[in-house]
Amino acid sequence: MGFKFVGRFQHNLDDKSRLTIPSRLREGLGSPFYATVGLEKSIVLYSLQEWEKISEQLQQLPMTNRDARAFNRLFFSGAIECEPDKQGRVLLPLHLIKHAGLKKEAMIVGVLDRVEIWSLEGWEKYEEEKFGIYEDVAENISSAGN
Repeated sequence: MGFKFVGRFQHNLDDKSRLTIPSRLREGLGSPFYATVGLEKSIVLYSLQEWEKISEQLQQLPMTNRDARAFNRLFFSGAIECEPDKQGRVLLPLHLIKHAGLKKEAMIVGVLDRVEIWSLEGWEKYEEEKFGIYEDVAENISSAGN
């Protein structure tokens, strides 16, 4: 069983498009780790081990399926290998910054097997919407598992 990412951390993107990844999360991500386009306008970070696992799963999708091709193209073409500097900062490329709508403030969120980076505004909007239906969602996923 791998590292489980939890918590949320607010950090600012600096003038050189670098973002500090909290040490607790860097420890689990290792070095290098991978960043790519996430769902719902986020950037997603994976440890090398998790990246290899996901890559293998996605490679199994049939390339005759239009959705599989589209997803793989966007997911892998948007990916970069990250090596934090001595201060724990990673340089985020413009395409990922644009995808997440990052301006200055970012919310870095641990989500079990991955880390997500959201614009602060995007995260606050998401959280406000989803907390309103949190109990309904919990019931729905609980009944789906049975």
